[in-house]
Amino acid sequence: MTGFPRTCFSPRARCRLAAWSLIATAGSAWAQEPASPGPVGAAAAPAAEALAACAGEDDPGRRLACFDALVPPRATASLAQALPQPVPARAALPTFAPSREASPLTNLWAIGIDDAVFDIQAHRPTYVLPVSYTSDSNDFPASPTRPGLASGFGWDDLEAKFQLSFKFKLADLEDSLGASLWAGYTQQSYWQVYNAEESRPFRETNYEPELMLAFHPDREVLGLDWRLMNFGLVHQSNGRAELLSRSWNRVYAQAGFEKGRFALLARGWLRFSESAGEDDNPDIEDYLGHGDLVLSYVAGNHQVSLLGRYAYDTGHGAVEASWSFPLSRRVRGYVQVFSGYGEQMLDYNWKQTTVGVGISLADWF
Repeated sequence: MTGFPRTCFSPRARCRLAAWSLIATAGSAWAQEPASPGPVGAAAAPAAEALAACAGEDDPGRRLACFDALVPPRATASLAQALPQPVPARAALPTFAPSREASPLTNLWAIGIDDAVFDIQAHRPTYVLPVSYTSDSNDFPASPTRPGLASGFGWDDLEAKFQLSFKFKLADLEDSLGASLWAGYTQQSYWQVYNAEESRPFRETNYEPELMLAFHPDREVLGLDWRLMNFGLVHQSNGRAELLSRSWNRVYAQAGFEKGRFALLARGWLRFSESAGEDDNPDIEDYLGHGDLVLSYVAGNHQVSLLGRYAYDTGHGAVEASWSFPLSRRVRGYVQVFSGYGEQMLDYNWKQTTVGVGISLADWF
């Protein structure tokens, strides 16, 4: 018998099976080393009877002392070797972390994710502002090539504003170019929902489709993590006809950086030139400049963002500040303040300050 039970279940039989295992093991060692004298071993009884007598002891202390006296150390060592040995734990397999750490920019651009083609991602903020107030509504929109309407509009200073923005990956070119091809779309609308006299019309809607080739440098620049280098082709227009039509086409380069809770997007663009007869807004760069900058900081569950642009030739520009805060698991409160030129295409050369309050479904990051 080579097995030794790990647990004995009743007081009487607690170590009876262990005793008979000891009998078989100790028998081989008995002839080599005499047992030490003990309460039972002092009598010259055969080994089997002495061990059986020890097993019959009811008191645990006396039973243990009896066995210790009968079984020599060498036999105990032999018994320990005969017992089943624990199986060594299998060494854990090494785990490999992804080459890029998860971060706002890597998540928004599915960096390092192979199976992300045609997955919808947030692009720019998506929000609904039921209340948006302007300091000065533009009743006579005009441009150098599109003179204003003679009668003008009777817009209210209070309206609703909303924006929808998303993108999706068209192709993963990581193996060949180290980049990915994306398509994006942004739509921004201004609804005179409180203007019953004008039948509550949509005052302006801007449409902005984009095509983007995104690279992922993953380098450190001036203490910031350079996550994104984006080259894009974008069209923006308001879909209006004749005197109210506004549009332009651009190619741009955009770099994305982040560090901890801070993120930065810096973009510069070049406009495609148009003939004088076809250009709805030839001086749009005098007001919207040649690029924009987005700064964002996350503090707990709150996110504060700042968008700015500046035309160095004319000194015109704009700044837009936003604050989002949690309301529920998927919906966040949203406050937006804009001041300057070009809140939307029809007002590209109109200066105003607007304040809006509502909800956000997606922020910059």
